[in-house]
Amino acid sequence: MKLGPLIRKQEINADFFYRMLKNRLRIPLEELTRVDASKKLITEREVHRPGLALAGFTDLFTFHRVQILGNTECRFLKSLTLEEQISSFRLLLNYDIPCIVVTEADKNSVAPELIAMCGEKGIPVYQTIYNSSKFIYLVTDFLDDQFSHQQSVHGVLVDVYGIGILIVGRSGIGKSEVGLDLVERGHRLVSDDVVLITRKGEEILIGSSNNLVEHFMEIRGVGILDIRSIFGVRSIRYQKRVEIVVELDDWDPDKEYTRLGLDGEYTEILGVRIPLISLAVYAGKNVTVILETIALNHLLKHYGYDSAQVFAEKLQQAIENKSKVKAGQDPDRITPYFEHDFE
Repeated sequence: MKLGPLIRKQEINADFFYRMLKNRLRIPLEELTRVDASKKLITEREVHRPGLALAGFTDLFTFHRVQILGNTECRFLKSLTLEEQISSFRLLLNYDIPCIVVTEADKNSVAPELIAMCGEKGIPVYQTIYNSSKFIYLVTDFLDDQFSHQQSVHGVLVDVYGIGILIVGRSGIGKSEVGLDLVERGHRLVSDDVVLITRKGEEILIGSSNNLVEHFMEIRGVGILDIRSIFGVRSIRYQKRVEIVVELDDWDPDKEYTRLGLDGEYTEILGVRIPLISLAVYAGKNVTVILETIALNHLLKHYGYDSAQVFAEKLQQAIENKSKVKAGQDPDRITPYFEHDFE
């Protein structure tokens, strides 16, 4: 499996942050200052509530994060005189803060003098009607996505019965052809050739395409195909969780292949273990149907039924009860009597 270099965003600017929250996440957000927010950079996925900093303790002030002013901070400021508020707020503005967000706009407000101070420093201030808990939850997920580690993989990612299968293998072995066959059978293409994988949380990998490749597919001897235009929007997805890696391999009669599937193999992408199935291919082998079966078998395991384990238990029971069939004993077959059905 060919993995590209590990990449991670180092920063995003406050203007991008504001536009994405408002337009993509549909978070009601209002600008309180008119400054060039593109000059302010956010470099961490965590947010910060500067209550202690407002009170004068700035030794551990993580000023380079998005600053959230919620009920506690706003009520603290309102408990002070205007002169004290200005003095307290000046402690924050001595640092290069990327932006400030005031939550619960219907309850909380910041004195216009303080907003003007932010404008003079070029610090963007935004306001939302969401409460602090909800806003922090949404923003943390967004920032986690922006600053997550990413890695490109040479392969094809397809959504098969709701299971994200990443097909890998040597160049020319037929990954794209298998992906095209799956799309023709009603499954959905995420990306061909270049799959960009992002780690979300601790154990989740999300795959997508890049802006150049999108949902185009290269079939050798045919050329470039636009899957969305040919098969319609039902044939594509923009993202899908990677749950299984299937590696297509040239058939080798001397190689030992898994027969029962009791000892599952795994591969690692971005530090996350993913089930790996090595699938030997040769002329006439119906790889597409096998991949559909792999997806369905994975669904069974997800719901608690492991076919290989069930068979192993039956085999073990048969070994323990092994005895020769004698007169009067049940023969060792699935049905003890064929009745009158001779098909």
